[in-house]
Order: sequence, then C-alpha cells, then structure tokens
Amino acid sequence: MSINSFREWVNLRLFGSKQAVLLMFSGLSIAVAILSFALIVYIVGFPPSHETNYIQMILLKSIFGFYMLNFFVRFLYTFEPRKFFKQTRLEWILLLLILIEALSTLLFNFPIGENILSAILGHHSIRLYLFLLLTFLLTLFIINFAKASTFFEFLTLHPSTLFILSFILLISIGTGALMLPAMHYGPPSFIISLFTSTSACCVTGLTVVDTATYFTLKGKIAIMILIQLGGLSIISFATFFASLFNKGLGLKHTSLMADYYSTDSILSAKSLLRQIIITSLLIESVASVLLFIEFGYYADFPSFKSQLFTAVFHSVSAFNNAGFSTYSGNLYEPVIRHAVALHLTIGAVIFFGSLGFSTIQELFNPSYIRERRKSKWRKISISSKIALYSSLWLIAIGSAIFFFYERDNALAEFTFAEKIGESIFMGITPRTAGFNSMDYGVVKIPTLIVTIFLMFVGASSGSTGGGIKTSTFTLLFVSAWASVRGQKNIELFKHSIAWELLNKAFSILLFSATFCLACWLALCTIDPGIDPMKLLFEEVSAFGTVGLSTGITASLSQASKYIIIVSMFVGRVGTITLALALSSQVTSTRYKYPGAHFMVG
Repeated sequence: MSINSFREWVNLRLFGSKQAVLLMFSGLSIAVAILSFALIVYIVGFPPSHETNYIQMILLKSIFGFYMLNFFVRFLYTFEPRKFFKQTRLEWILLLLILIEALSTLLFNFPIGENILSAILGHHSIRLYLFLLLTFLLTLFIINFAKASTFFEFLTLHPSTLFILSFILLISIGTGALMLPAMHYGPPSFIISLFTSTSACCVTGLTVVDTATYFTLKGKIAIMILIQLGGLSIISFATFFASLFNKGLGLKHTSLMADYYSTDSILSAKSLLRQIIITSLLIESVASVLLFIEFGYYADFPSFKSQLFTAVFHSVSAFNNAGFSTYSGNLYEPVIRHAVALHLTIGAVIFFGSLGFSTIQELFNPSYIRERRKSKWRKISISSKIALYSSLWLIAIGSAIFFFYERDNALAEFTFAEKIGESIFMGITPRTAGFNSMDYGVVKIPTLIVTIFLMFVGASSGSTGGGIKTSTFTLLFVSAWASVRGQKNIELFKHSIAWELLNKAFSILLFSATFCLACWLALCTIDPGIDPMKLLFEEVSAFGTVGLSTGITASLSQASKYIIIVSMFVGRVGTITLALALSSQVTSTRYKYPGAHFMVG
C-alpha cells in the first residue's frame, strides 16, 4: 500500500469524528493559551523561588505536551500533509526542538539544549534556558492568538468600536502587568500603573513617577512593548500575525485595516500592513544602531547590555512618538543635556514616525521611487504632500519662534550652534513626541502658547502621533484662505477639495477643542492652586499624546490624573472615532430641507 493510499484510508476512517475532535481541541487550545499567558506573566512578574520553580517546569512541560498533541491531531485529520507542514513551518520547528529536548532528557537524562548552554555560558545558562523556553511558549501563544483572531469575522461591531476596545484591552493588560512585583520597586499602585500603561499604550509620555527609578528593567521592557503595540495598534499586530499563520485574511480583518490606515482598497490595506510592520522595525533597528553609538560617546554605561537597551528603548519611543526615556530628566539629563547630535538623531526618528506610514512608503520606498522615475506622470499623492509640507512648515515656524523667545532664557546655557540645534529639536518634539531637552517650567508664555498650538495640531494622518492631524489643519487653513479671497471652490495642489472632507475637518476641530476646553475647566476646578496656563498645557499635551509637561503631572490630584488618563485615551483613538462608536448612524440621507440664509460673522 502506497503512502497516499494509506493516508486516504486513514482520512476515510477518521472523517466521521473530524469535526467533533477538532472542535474539542480548539476549545482546549483557548484554555491552554490562557494558561500559557498566565504562566508567562507569573514567571516574568514574580520573583523566582525554589518552591515555585518545580511547579513552573511541570506546567511548562504539560503545556508543551498539549501543543505537540494538538499539532499531531491536526496533522492526522488534514487531507494535504505537505501543505499543512508548509503553513505550520514555524510551529513544527519549535515543537521538534522541544521534542528533541524532552526525549534526550527522558531517555538519556541528558537535556541537550541545557547542557549546550551550560558548556558555553556556565552558571548563567539556567536563566537563558528558561528565557528560551518562555520565548518558545510565547511564540506558540502568538501563533494560537493569531489563529483565534479570525473570530473578528463573526463580530458585528463597527471598526471604530473594535479599535477602541482593542486599546481598552491593551491598557488593561498593561496596567495589570505593571502592577506585578517584579516590574517596580516598592509597593504597587493602581493609579500609577494605570496612568503609565495609558501613557505608553497611547504613546504619550506623561508620567506621574520617575520611569528611570520607579520601574525595574522588566518594567521598562513592559513599557517599551506597550509603546510598540500602542503605536501600531494591537489590531495591526493581530492582523499581521494572522496573515502569517492563517491561510488568508477575512473581509473583517482587511476592511478594519483599510478603515484604520485610510486606504481605499482592501487589497492595498493588506500589503500596506506588512510594509508598515517591516518598515517600522527597519527604521527602529537603524535608529537603535545610531543611538547606540551616540549614547556610548556621550554617556558611560555599566555594561554593553545597558547601553543597547537604552538605545533600543529610545528608538522605539521616538519612532512611536511616545516621549518615554530611561533617564530621570529625559533628554535634559546633565550627561546628555548638550548632546545636540543625539537630540537631532532622535528628532529625525520622531519626524519619520509623525509623517504617517503611507507617506513614508511613498516617499522612501525604492519601488515607489523607481515607478516615479519610470513614469513621469506619477506624482506624490496629495495626502503625502500635505503630510510632508505641513510638517516642515510647522517645524520651521516652531523652531524659529522657540529660538526667538528662548535664546536668552531656556537656551541661555547653550552655545549659539547648540541653540540652533535645540531650537530645531524643540520644533519637532511638540509634534506628539514629548521628549524635552530643556526645562519647560521656565519657558516664556509665548513659547507655551506656540507649543500648545503645535501639540494640538499634532502629527500626520496614519501615523503613531495624535492631535487633530496636519491634514485637518491644512484643510481648515486652506478653507479660511479661500473664504478671505472669495473663492467658491476650495483648491489644493490643483485639486478641488470635497465638502465632505471639509465638514469632517471642522467636526474634528469642534469636537477636539470642546473636549480640551471641558477637561481644562475640570482641571482648573479640581486643582485651583495650579497655574491655569500650566493646566492647559498639560491637558493639550495629554490630548495630543505629546507628553511634554511643565513639571506638574505628579502633583495633580487623583481626580485630575483620571482626567488626564481619559484625555490621553481620547486623543489616541480620535474624537471622530469615539463619536462613531458611540453614535447611531442615520437610516437615510435621501432628503433635503429648503435652503437657509443667515448672517455669519
């Protein structure tokens, strides 16, 4: 009997039980995935002990054993073994390595992996061995999570609602993680963990404690992961992994991505998503190398690992426009206060992150550049032009004003060349980044007002930044200029702007300004002893997901901190997104009332 005939005979015999068995293992997989996540959290979040190590290893072996059994059952019921192995390549490679380790331990009492690491690293091997096991377990969990994300297809929720719920879930998980004993020094605090988790997930950077001294290395790693997941959104990562480990993506996945990244084509959304993940990791990797060199030049580190982590952390924080730093004084720390080259490198990474992923692809992707050279008629899209030109103009104006007002004030200690460099950096960072290379508590009122304006405008559409977005500001400015000139139609780059876009821009401005005003009044009522201008700065910084502060964040009352938390969340998901999720859509627009004419202005 040939192999194919044998497979056919087995499939026919097992076909009757296939649906029931696979359904049972699907349910068990969800339970084991939850157990896996809980075990990872416990091992990472709690100090190790001899009593718990034995139980942890038993649970690890049991979970790996289930994953092996689950894989074997799925293989047994498949009709196309070669295709199955091709689609599950990463999964079966990991399970094969674990199986070899298990068999070598059971049969010969010689765990191959552990002994190899012991021979290379000596007494440090146990920690690395456990780390590899947890990495394998986390990878298997991600694979199963990606497969489970196909349940998006059965949800009837609006994409805006799913997007908001994903951030609530991420913030909740982050809050729980940061409360674990191994994540911080001293007793846990719910408000500190919630505030920090929200700030990281919403890529803001405001903190109520000193990140450098309050959180341990594990806590800082957790913050960095939350920044990365929050910057690109957890749904983007879920969809990305689903595209890797599943046969394909459903309509719900792709339409969700098309809505989030503002693309007209579902097919382009699928390809754009992979490009976004790859581009983000590439930019962050290159930035990490540059920052590693520059941090090593300006500062001393106790070890290579410490220097590398500092570089990677600031790279992730900068590209995602988060503003978190491992230094107590942020970039105003004495050791790097005059490191203008370092600041400008971080500023360049911030600029790329604030442009928007589609704009980055269009401007810097080699294939796009070749297409424009080959076909002269292909031009940069209007959205990319708006993102690029408006960003450059806002940075130039902000830098010039900052230099004019602060050259003899906040910049007094710097040389003339350093003043120019720091002014450029401080023109970039209010665009939702939040890194500060000087004390905002001493800057002049005009500088605060201009910074508030820049924070309110924010970054470009489709980026990791917040604010009302440069596209909104550009449309409003062009519309106002057209009204002053008496133009009937609104034109931009030799294109007419649809009234629907203008209406959306006005809605965003109205909702955002009203929300910030309401929160500011609430802050002034709750904390009347704090300067109202500083409270306004803090509120707009939170709403714009910037993270700049005049130094009052930690002194806010608990009620004010909750207002800032809500502001960071609303600023990240967007006022229009929140309004769409909370409102009901009209059933019909096929009617029109008589026209109204009245005085305006």
